[in-house]
Amino acid sequence: MEIKQILETIKAYDTIIIHRHARPDPDALGSQAGLKEILAHSFPDKQIYAVGEEEPSLTFLTRMDEIENSAYQHALVIVCDTANEARIDDRRYHLGEKLIKIDHHPNVDQYGDLRWVDTNASSVSEMIYEFYDTGKEDGLQLNDEAARLLYAGIVGDTGRFMYPSTTKKTFQYAAELVTYDFNRPAFYKELYSVEDKISRMSGYILQQFKLLPSGLCTIKLTEEILNKFDVTPDESAQLVNVIGDVKGIKAWVFFIEEEEQIRVRLRSKGPVINQIAAKHNGGGHPLASGATIYSWEEADEMTEELNDACKSFGV
Repeated sequence: MEIKQILETIKAYDTIIIHRHARPDPDALGSQAGLKEILAHSFPDKQIYAVGEEEPSLTFLTRMDEIENSAYQHALVIVCDTANEARIDDRRYHLGEKLIKIDHHPNVDQYGDLRWVDTNASSVSEMIYEFYDTGKEDGLQLNDEAARLLYAGIVGDTGRFMYPSTTKKTFQYAAELVTYDFNRPAFYKELYSVEDKISRMSGYILQQFKLLPSGLCTIKLTEEILNKFDVTPDESAQLVNVIGDVKGIKAWVFFIEEEEQIRVRLRSKGPVINQIAAKHNGGGHPLASGATIYSWEEADEMTEELNDACKSFGV
């Protein structure tokens, strides 16, 4: 079983360095830092690090470690929540002695010496709790901080338990996590509070979005619009679900202009979108994906592909 192999491998290494994907979301950080907390608490004699660029809006969850290249010598590297190697944050992940992949996305790149991929899991944070639950008889321990981080990751990737990926197991694990001592109201306040500029841009989006007869909704955020509201492309990630409750919507896409590329954020209530994302330098889940394109003409092509998917999906 993957969990047992991973635990035995962890026990064999004195230094463990944990990575995740670039532009992290709560699950990427929750699983990465939650695993770090579990391992540091369970094996106090080991050196455990979490690395990568920080996301300013999520530093309330955790902060990253800064380490030298030399730390990777004879180290075990674990990558959380990252389907393909190109998205791994901190390119030093290949400098370690052994590499483990833990993920819940479709297995796009089969990298790593050991791989645990569970596409039925709501989040990698859910998987990390399962890792603890399976390994607690072999010495794994969960503390309050690890519980806070894993709960954050589960909440983030399930949309507060609203997405179809939420299962009975998800609720059971969340119920166990909330028995630990951390401030849930404070966490929710931090996670869902937004600056006034984000609220103003939300109003703009609600006024300007286009809902096609197929049920596809499109939003184009040019550099001019982003500058008008003083919102960065990274900050625009907070806006992706603004139109999710519009009646009749089946899928929606944000095209966000960023220097020489256009970042694409895709969400769906039924039509499969990750295959379309994969055709445009991206990927992800069937109902939540991302991509990168390089022209507004390609944006129009994606719109047509998504429109066809929505038409084919039916009611």
